[in-house]
Amino acid sequence: MRKLTQRKAVDYTSTVVRYMQIRMSQRDSRDRTVLQPTPAAAIDMLPAAGYSDNPSTSFTAKFVHTSLNKNRCPINRVLWTPTGRRLITGSQTREFTLWNGQSFNFEMILQAHDQAIRSMVWSHNDNWMVSGDDGGAIKYWQNNMNNVKANKSAHKESVRVLSFCRTDLKFCSCSDDTTVKVWDFARCQEECSLTGHGWDVKSVDWHPTKSLLVSGGKDNLVKLWDAKSGKELCSFHGHKNTVLCVKWNQNGNWVLTASKDQIIKMYEVGRNLWTKKGEEQEAAKKEFIEAIKLLEQELGDKTYFGGDKLGFVDVALIPFYTWFKGYETFGNINVEKESPKFIAKYK
Repeated sequence: MRKLTQRKAVDYTSTVVRYMQIRMSQRDSRDRTVLQPTPAAAIDMLPAAGYSDNPSTSFTAKFVHTSLNKNRCPINRVLWTPTGRRLITGSQTREFTLWNGQSFNFEMILQAHDQAIRSMVWSHNDNWMVSGDDGGAIKYWQNNMNNVKANKSAHKESVRVLSFCRTDLKFCSCSDDTTVKVWDFARCQEECSLTGHGWDVKSVDWHPTKSLLVSGGKDNLVKLWDAKSGKELCSFHGHKNTVLCVKWNQNGNWVLTASKDQIIKMYEVGRNLWTKKGEEQEAAKKEFIEAIKLLEQELGDKTYFGGDKLGFVDVALIPFYTWFKGYETFGNINVEKESPKFIAKYK
C-alpha cells in the first residue's frame, strides 16, 4: 500500500481576510497591532500590502517549493494571474502552463503560440492578457485562457516586452527588429512605428499617466518617445552595454534602467515641466529659462566653459542637452529662442 505523504501548501487567504477586516478601522501603522515574535501571533499577520510602511515584508527570504513539468524546457516568462491564485509560465516549447499558487501542482498545459513565448502582460483592468513570441506574433487572451485575437505579423522578429497605457485603450511592444510599436487594443491594429534604435530593442514601458514611452536596446541607448506623434524626444547615453530593462516609477517622475554593464541608473524626467499645470508649470518654465540664460551669460564669448578646452561643466551639460526636445514638447517653450547663443554652441 502506498504511504500517504502530506503535500506542502501555502494558504495566504487567512492573512488577506484579516487585512480586509481591519483596514476600515485602522488609519495606518499607528493603529496597527504590533506583531509579536511568537507562533500564537500568526493569526494577526497581514499580507505585504498591509505593511506599506515597511518594504522589508515583501522580501522573499524563504525557499518554499520547486515545481517541475513533465517536459523540462527553458521558461522565458513568468506571470501571476490577477487574483494571485495561479501562476502562468511561457516556455520555449510554445506552451502556457498554469500552476496552482497554493499547492504548487500544474493545472493545465496549453499550446499557445507557434514559436517560443517571449512576453506576457496583463491589462490594468485585469480582464486581458497579451502575449508575444519569437516569430513576431501578438495574441489576446481572456481570464479563462481563451484566445480571442491574434496578429501573426505584428513584428518581423521576436517580441521582447509589452506594456499597457493606464486606460488600456492602447499598448506598446518592442522587438528585435529595432522598432517600438503602438497598438490600438480594441482593433489590434498598429497606430505608429517608432524607429530610432540601431539594434534590437530589449525593453519598453508606458508612462503611468502620460502618452510617454521609454525604451532601451542593444545599441546601449535609452530613448524617450511621444506615443501620440511617434517622435523621439531624447536619448540617454549612460550605459556601455545592452540595456536589458527600463521602468517608470509609480508617479512617472523617474526612470530606472538596467544594463549588461552591471549598472542600474535612475534618471529624473524634468517632472515639473510636464507633470504640473497652470501656475506651477509656468514657475518651472521660468526657473528653467533662467538657468539656461545664466549658463549663456557665464559662457560669454568663450569656446567652452573651461576656456579653450572642455571643462567639467561642458561634459556635464552633454546628457542634459538631450532633454531639451522633451522640455520644449511638454513645457511648450522654445529653448533656442530664449538662449540662441547657448544652443548654437551645443547644437
